[in-house]
Parts: sequence; C-alpha cells; structure tokens
Amino acid sequence: MFHLQKKHFHKVMKLTTANQRIQRLKKLREAIFKYTPEIEKAVNADFRKNEREVDITEIMPSISEINDAIKHVRKWMKPVNAKTPLTLFGARSQILYEPRGVVLIIGPWNYPFYLTFAPLAAAIAAGNTVLIKPSEFTPVTSNLIQKIITEVFPKEEVAVFEGDYQVSGALMELPLDHIFFTGSTQVGKIVMTAAAKHLTSVTLELGGKSPAIIDGSADLKKAAKKLVWGKVLNAGQTCVAPDYLLIPNDLIKPFVEEAKAVVKEFYGKDGKPLKENTDFCRIINDRNFNRVSGYIHEAVEKGAKIEMGGETDASQNYIEPTILSNVPENSNIMEDEIFGPVLPMIPYTNLDEAIEKINSKPKPLALYIFGKKERSIKKILKETSSGGVAVNDVILHLVNPNLPFGGVNHSGHGSYHGYFGFKAFSHERSVLRQAALSSIGLMYPPYTNFVKRLVTLTKKFLV
Repeated sequence: MFHLQKKHFHKVMKLTTANQRIQRLKKLREAIFKYTPEIEKAVNADFRKNEREVDITEIMPSISEINDAIKHVRKWMKPVNAKTPLTLFGARSQILYEPRGVVLIIGPWNYPFYLTFAPLAAAIAAGNTVLIKPSEFTPVTSNLIQKIITEVFPKEEVAVFEGDYQVSGALMELPLDHIFFTGSTQVGKIVMTAAAKHLTSVTLELGGKSPAIIDGSADLKKAAKKLVWGKVLNAGQTCVAPDYLLIPNDLIKPFVEEAKAVVKEFYGKDGKPLKENTDFCRIINDRNFNRVSGYIHEAVEKGAKIEMGGETDASQNYIEPTILSNVPENSNIMEDEIFGPVLPMIPYTNLDEAIEKINSKPKPLALYIFGKKERSIKKILKETSSGGVAVNDVILHLVNPNLPFGGVNHSGHGSYHGYFGFKAFSHERSVLRQAALSSIGLMYPPYTNFVKRLVTLTKKFLV
C-alpha cells in the first residue's frame, strides 16, 4: 500500500490543482453529512457519549475544518514572494508550498472522529496521500471511519488500517514523509523514536497537566461554570481539559459551592441521580476507569479531601464529577495527566507562588486564566509557557481555525488547524530565481582590489 500511495502521490496528488483538492474535500464533507446518524451512534456505542455532544465535539468541528480548507486552500497554495537582500541584487525569491508525500495520521480514542478527520482535511488540502490508523479502543467508530474513507477515496489516495499498537508499529517502520500523532506524551516519545529511523518529520499533539488559575478579581460564578464544563465535557477525557486549579485559599469554599450548583444545573434538573443521566459521558474502558478512580483513592489516602462528587461505579465505568482539596504534591493525581472528571484544587497566597507552581512542571498544552486584572493576566502570560491560553474561558481557543493549536516540548511538537494544518502537511520550499544580469559575478575569484573595495563598501550596509 505504501508503494502504491507513493506512486500515486508523484503521478497525481502532488500535481493536483486547488479545484481538484476542493472537490475531494467537498466529497468528504458530503460523506460526513450522509453518515451523521451513524457517527452519532458509533461514538455513543464506544463510550456512551450523548449524541448531541457527538454533534458538538466531533461532527461540527470536523465540518468546520473542512469548510475552512475549502474556503482558503487556493490562497494557501499560492507561492509567497520573499524579500531579497541587496547582496543578491537582480534575483527574485519565493516560497513554494510542496506536499510532503505519504503521511500517516494516528488518531486517538478520546475524540476518535474529529481528531482523525481534522488532520485528514489538512493533509488533503496540502496535496498528500494518507494512511490512517484509528484507535483500537473505539472499534465501532474506527470501523465506520474505514467505511466512510473507502467510499470517498481510492485506497491509493487515502487508506485506513485498523488494529492495535502492532499495526501502528508496522506503519511507522515505513519510510514515511510525515507522521501526525495525537495521544499521550508517553506514546508520543515512542512515535518520535520510530520516526528517527528514517528522519521522518512529525507533528505530535500530546497533552500534559493544563493548569487553571483563578485570581481574586475573577467572576467566581462564571469561572466555576466554565471550569466544570471543561471537566465534564467528554467526562474530562480531553487533552486540553483543565487538569488542576490554582486558587486563593479563601475562594475554595465559595468555588466548590458554585461548582455544585453548576453540576446540578447541567445534570440534576430532572431529579434523577447523575449516574442515570445520559448527557454525561463515561470513561472509555476498564483500564482507564481503574486509573482515574485509583487517583482519587490514592490522593484521599494521602490526606486529600473530597469536596464534591467522588462516587464511582465500575460496572458503568462511571466517575462522578469530583473536586479535591488538600491534595499532596507527591500524589499520582498531581504528577500524571488525569484525563477524567476530577479537579484537584491547589491553594496559593500570591501570584508569584502560582506561577512558580506552573513552571515547576513540564510545559502544558493549555493554560486558563480567570480574572479581570490586566496586570495579573499579562504577568502570567509573560512568566509562563504553554501551547495555548484562554483567558476567562476554557478549551475554546482550539475552535478558532486562525490560531495554531499545538503543544510545547512535553505537550507536543508542531501545530495545526486552518492554515497551520496546511503548513504542517507541507514543505516550505525555497526558490531563488537569478536574473540574466546580477551582482553574483562580483563574488567570483580572483579577489582583486576592486572586489576588496566593493566588499568593504557592502559591509557598511550590513551594520
């Protein structure tokens, strides 16, 4: 399949016009609309995500990425003129966006449709052939992805390979032109190691412990609503979910009360137990349920206090939205990415202490700041580092296709969405066009006194 796609890339895809790429993207969009009911049912079958939440977090953002590519790909493909220095007088410089070739997209299980189709749209817009490896942890969705792709694309253009980590390993043994991986930092290291064998370029969309900071000027009611939503969405199984909360000690109790009211507003209006509410997602599988519930139990054993929630049910892989206080720094929940509906609160006395806490950990994928003081917001932005930031909100920065989405070091390499996705799947090729008459001949030997005087004069313009 790799050699078939490589041949097709050089003979067809690399030469495609903007109109031809747009037609492929439109065909993909039509298929998503056609299969929307099946997509909703498939994701729900894999981990009981409400069908409306599937619409909001899987289908709509996929369509949005495709629409953005359809609207702008013609502009993205155009050569970009670059400035040419005086020393190359007479020459013209350009940047051409060249498709990378045969690319591999390794999709995750937490948003199995969107986080596969969004990079696919960018790869097609850039003119690549694509190998897709969806997650084995969402088998119903993966099978549907296979069905949709087979209907839309010939296998020499886009092909899907289902299976476990051994399939991913076999695909990464190939001399690919690019690997796009979304998943954990631990597996990201494995991908990067495999890519090194052929010096294959990579985009790694990873995760980490994304902090949220509330300062004394924040609207606590609004902050609680947004943070709770960020934690209950997909049952906290989101790479940019707020992972822990830095909060002044005197705001802990009022924040917890506001959070309880939000959970009741979201899920308690019918009077039924939250566990019976179909709007709330479940943990993907037994292994991850045991991992997240284990974080809660271990933290409590070490002295943490459950301020809200805490109920679990292994028969449903259900974990109630939970807030913890007095969480020890040496507990697993403060060392690992939680990836579940649990929010540890860490008190701080001043902003410098909060910033120091953030900087003591690897650079996160996201950072959330809640407050009204512009000086405090600017201080946090200046003195910390993260893949992205949302001020007085969570998660929504990744919805804007005009912003690059990606991590830093431990939380990822490279970025995508919109134009940045097109660039991720493109090689920026430098082109210098020399004129018939140019100054380049003055650089050739022999280095006469005239050349010496000319170089001396030119150096003055470099200062």
